[in-house]
Amino acid sequence: MTIINQFYDALARNLPLTNIVNEDVTLFASDPVNELYGIDAIKEQYWKVLSKSLDNIERRPFIEFDSIYNNHKWIAATGYFVGNFVNDLLGIPATYKPLYVRFTELVQLQNEKIINYYIIIDFLDVMHQAGVNPLRKSLGQDALIMPPASMDGLNPIESSVDQSQQSEQLVLSMLEELGRFDGKSLTSMQLEKYWHPDFMWYGPAGIGTTRGISDFRKNHQGPFVFSFPDRVVDHKAAIIKKGNYVSTGGWPHMHGSHLSGGWLGLPPSGIKLELRVIDIWRRENNFLKENWVGIDIIHMCKQMGLDVFAMMKSAYKP
Repeated sequence: MTIINQFYDALARNLPLTNIVNEDVTLFASDPVNELYGIDAIKEQYWKVLSKSLDNIERRPFIEFDSIYNNHKWIAATGYFVGNFVNDLLGIPATYKPLYVRFTELVQLQNEKIINYYIIIDFLDVMHQAGVNPLRKSLGQDALIMPPASMDGLNPIESSVDQSQQSEQLVLSMLEELGRFDGKSLTSMQLEKYWHPDFMWYGPAGIGTTRGISDFRKNHQGPFVFSFPDRVVDHKAAIIKKGNYVSTGGWPHMHGSHLSGGWLGLPPSGIKLELRVIDIWRRENNFLKENWVGIDIIHMCKQMGLDVFAMMKSAYKP
């Protein structure tokens, strides 16, 4: 049992956490949960919220791997919390059906205990499953997110150190290429050098899933880069790599001024926003084949002055 599974098992059974988490543990979660400090706050304001709403809650990752970054062990993971949606979740109306709560996370260990836990929970997708969409329909496809096509995401095998280093370098080179956008043409970023022709980009609710370079440009990259022309990655919580998998993210991970319309169909706010983002990539040979992306969309909207939860209540028609 991994330490993250031990963490949730102890929470579910109300067991002591002192052998699993540091006494100064901090949870960084999606809005409206946000930062929680210490075990008691995590139990009351995070776990109790989830477990009260999802009967028989179960954590089901389909990617989970670890590596050392800056002398600390880190774990990257993505998947779903699954349970029967029996009580409202943060005001989102219960459906009394199975609920899939998507998560993407980075977990930092210190002395073999959890010290920092970053998790993006797709509450907007929960709203969609409850039958209400407070924002416009996603340009990409909305559906359950698939596990890796290679089906090797849980503790992937690493044949050599060179394998993970090659994966990391491919990701870093691709990110550098994204910085070459000339503000006019999406083709100024030569994605075909790094992305497989039919790569899958699994975005959060509000954006959706895209397939291939043209679909990615049309339904995510174009609306995003033109809406945030000065976007910059300015912080990395960690770079985690193992075999063909790489993850990076931060809290925040990116800043950008919302200067144009198009992204999520929202008018430009003129505000410089911070973006909480966690990415996981899978390399296949010399290209990136799949990318799972967690973005705290609700937190971005909040910075624009939009209360997505209030918009949900106005739009909900039981």
